[in-house]
Amino acid sequence: MSSSKTESNEHRLHAAHDEPSLIEPDPMDEAPNDSGEIIATAATIAVVAVGAAVFEAALLPGIAIGVAATLAPRALPSIGAAIAPALRSSVRGAYRLGQRTREMVAEAQEHVSDIVAEADAEERASASKTAAPAG
Repeated sequence: MSSSKTESNEHRLHAAHDEPSLIEPDPMDEAPNDSGEIIATAATIAVVAVGAAVFEAALLPGIAIGVAATLAPRALPSIGAAIAPALRSSVRGAYRLGQRTREMVAEAQEHVSDIVAEADAEERASASKTAAPAG
């Protein structure tokens, strides 16, 4: 009797396992296996990087930026929401830096203009002094 009870329990477990409505599926079992795709992508990137290094090493930084831009949304789906505040503050800082740089350049141009005007005035005064006694 105990063997029939065991067989009955095993039959129920197999039946429950076979019937999708009784057992919730494990998300890990349903997740696609991307390891082959990741390996293929990594191999492709490596081949392109080696080719770029052979022909023109200056292309490597651009390739690295492109790879990072391609993989970032896939690796971190919530990257936009996390980076948005930092990006805003960086843009504001860069804008302020640009304004300050413009002010400094304008001030430097003004100083150079003043120096050129002084040098021109001195040159004219010097030329008029040397021309007056000779004439």
